[in-house]
Amino acid sequence: MDAEIVSRSCETEVSSAFVTWERNFSKEVSMLKLAFFVAMCLIGYVSQSSAQNKFQEDSIKTSRGDLRITFIGHASLIFDYAGKVIYIDPVNAQADYSKFPKADLILITHEHQDHLDPQAIQGLRNDKTRIILNEASAGQVPGGKVMKNGDSMEVNNLLIEAVPAYNIVNKRSDGAPFHPQGVGNGYIITFGDKRVYIAGDTENTPEMKALKNIDVAFLPMNLPYTMTPEMVADAAKAFQPKILYPYHYGETDTSKLIQLLMGEKNIDVRIRSMK
Repeated sequence: MDAEIVSRSCETEVSSAFVTWERNFSKEVSMLKLAFFVAMCLIGYVSQSSAQNKFQEDSIKTSRGDLRITFIGHASLIFDYAGKVIYIDPVNAQADYSKFPKADLILITHEHQDHLDPQAIQGLRNDKTRIILNEASAGQVPGGKVMKNGDSMEVNNLLIEAVPAYNIVNKRSDGAPFHPQGVGNGYIITFGDKRVYIAGDTENTPEMKALKNIDVAFLPMNLPYTMTPEMVADAAKAFQPKILYPYHYGETDTSKLIQLLMGEKNIDVRIRSMK
């Protein structure tokens, strides 16, 4: 009888010890799972931050908070504003967009491959992403909203205006312009009290030179496809942007533009890495 009691007592103690061990083990496993999840989140955050930190950034104050501009390269830009992320002409040749946040809004100026990359767009979009593009790009990007020259619309509480973008002087060997009139768009986006003009591929057209109240302008500067420094200076003197970023400039000497606009005290020329 004593042996049976001892045996039962041992079984009870062993069972109790096993239950305690199992509970502690479960807690340890749960903590390990939580630690792993947190680590993965941090790795993702650091990876995303590192991807963004390799690019130059500027911040522009507006009446509704700061507009942060990330200069990806060539014609590709990112605007962060009021909790929204806006991509301009995202192209995978310029960045690994899988490391960037999903887009609230994507703007495509025209259909040339250094501006329109369907794969990059597909990777950035989700069910809530709005896409604005010109008509010639629409066949490559399902679900986009076409804007034509002169159109304006409000998207995500931002006023967007489509400005003509085309060549007057620079043409192909057959006489056709690299960018025909009526096809490509530039865009003016209003962020609070600031109007930001992204010109797309264009020359110093009459429509550009007639613009008013532009706070920030991105003007292309490379031959034979867009403008010379002289053309950019001519346009800037006409519509007087407060801040001017030459972009899409390839191997063009940006110092020439600085020299040409040296006497324009109201235009702040800023050079960023946008070859």
